Amino acid sequence: MTYIVTGAAGFIGANLVKALNVRGITNIIAVDDLTHGDRFVNLVDCEIDDYLDKAEFVDALDRGAFNGTVTAVLHQGACSDTTEADGRYMMQNNYRYSCRLLDFCLAQKAQFIYASSAAVYGAHMAFREAPECEGPLNVYGYSKFLFDQFVRRQRARFQSQVVGLRYFNVYGPREQHKGRMASVALHFFNQYRSGGTVRLFEGSSGYANGEQQRDFVSVDDVIKVNLYFMENPIKSGIYNCGTGMAQSFNAVAVAAINACRKAREESALTLDAMRAQGLIEYIPFPQDLSGKYQSYTQADLTALRAAGYGEPFLTVEQGVARYCAALAAET
Repeated sequence: MTYIVTGAAGFIGANLVKALNVRGITNIIAVDDLTHGDRFVNLVDCEIDDYLDKAEFVDALDRGAFNGTVTAVLHQGACSDTTEADGRYMMQNNYRYSCRLLDFCLAQKAQFIYASSAAVYGAHMAFREAPECEGPLNVYGYSKFLFDQFVRRQRARFQSQVVGLRYFNVYGPREQHKGRMASVALHFFNQYRSGGTVRLFEGSSGYANGEQQRDFVSVDDVIKVNLYFMENPIKSGIYNCGTGMAQSFNAVAVAAINACRKAREESALTLDAMRAQGLIEYIPFPQDLSGKYQSYTQADLTALRAAGYGEPFLTVEQGVARYCAALAAET
């Protein structure tokens, strides 16, 4: 039987393919759009049965080429650019495509595990998987929100697993292609290594400089959650996928800088010392993000824990340090 990973050459998709390989699973169809071909590097060390362009894959679905052959679809493919203004593109790529895959999996009784997003919560301060907590601030968040709503309406049809995972701020290996949409951990690492200074936003929404808080989650933990549900196919639902602990952008900067310093055999510094030495600077908050920016996120893990997932999550101090140490070792 076949496993299909969409967005397979992307950040989370490629990490999923690699994790499946580690478990001895290689009968994988990798689906993506390599119009921008530099992402191929994410799959070089992975073993797959075949690669299909997204358009080719949809055509194959329509022809019934995969009928009766699929165990699970791990759907990570999406436009993840939260600043993308083309709503038609976003809805076709993130919403309509996902609806097509859900229909296929329900008809085939195949497992369907898909990427949702914490962007569905918008400016709400309660991050619980419930409609009253949801209110996206941009069309990206709306595309994810609308598909979650579609999934909820289809529950009566479920005869196989359907799981949506609302990713919070994910960082880790295989994100180098994402450019400005890469994690702040990678941006901070690159800034410090190239110029010796990390740049954070000045205060906004009542938060002091760099003290806006997000739930930063390692891709290693994200993969563990995906595989937990894949290995427990009787569990369905929409679940938050974060650490359950909000931490500041300053904390990410400190972890990234100290990881770089450790690689150079330099002593660790406090945030105050970094500020005093000019290693951290604060830049004006972008006007184009006003009203569209989440200054605080923190996953409510009640539903995830109730579903049986009991593993601890890496903190920023643990996960970002490990990630940046690996990046430093590569350069």
